[in-house]
Amino acid sequence: MDTKQLPVIPPERSDDLHHLELAASCDLALFMAGNQFMAMKELVAAFQKKCPQVTNIFYETLPPGLELKQILAGGAVFNQTVIDIYPDIYSSVNLAGMQTLESSGHVDVSDYHLYLHNRLTLMVPAGNPAGIRTVQDLGRDDIRISQPDPANEDIAYHIMDMYRAAGGEALVQHIMETKRALGTTIFTVVHHRETPLRIRKRTVDAGPVWITEAIHAQATDLPFEVVAPGEFLDQRDRINYYICKLKRAPHPENAQLFLDFIMSPTAQRIYTRHGFTAHDASS
Repeated sequence: MDTKQLPVIPPERSDDLHHLELAASCDLALFMAGNQFMAMKELVAAFQKKCPQVTNIFYETLPPGLELKQILAGGAVFNQTVIDIYPDIYSSVNLAGMQTLESSGHVDVSDYHLYLHNRLTLMVPAGNPAGIRTVQDLGRDDIRISQPDPANEDIAYHIMDMYRAAGGEALVQHIMETKRALGTTIFTVVHHRETPLRIRKRTVDAGPVWITEAIHAQATDLPFEVVAPGEFLDQRDRINYYICKLKRAPHPENAQLFLDFIMSPTAQRIYTRHGFTAHDASS
């Protein structure tokens, strides 16, 4: 395998590779959109309680764009070692990821399902020293933004839609291009790890995040506040999570068990406790 063609998982992201030592012998491999990291331990425990025969589970909580690259390339490089794991389950925070898998032969259109929702908010350091009040304030040249990179992170597209709704294409271009050239828009690779760290260190003035990440951070000692974009801008009606079992899943029966579980009321209640919005399958 030509490692030059493989995506690279940042070496400091071992906390997003769960039970890597079991990967080669696992009963189930999950590539779960990373912003679900705070719920995954509880979800896996509840699943194994329901299906105790599935004993060894490897799962990733990396950005879904990076996980998608792994699937398409047939692996990734982590700490100079090739990880050639092909997942049973993949989840994404936009439909485009599923359509890419469909067009490349990894899934059929009937294989992916809508199962969850979320919304955006702005994280700022305690005291909000930059005086950020609105999404439009992020367009100020002096405001340093921790911005997810659309090359890897699905949340970036929802954030750009938020910018577009707040200030049109001009605001999108200013934040994503002009301010990046100025050095006041700073891209992330794994935003749910990097943005809170930057907020803690006060190397940025704001970071758009999922509301679930802000809720999770409230249980830590991170000194921060949130600035709510408002219902018109926070994309609550447009953020859809999709999940699929891959056609070449190494453990298809276990994958189907997990897929059934993640759509169940038990799993949806766990997600809701962590701030997600459950999906009403009847709607």
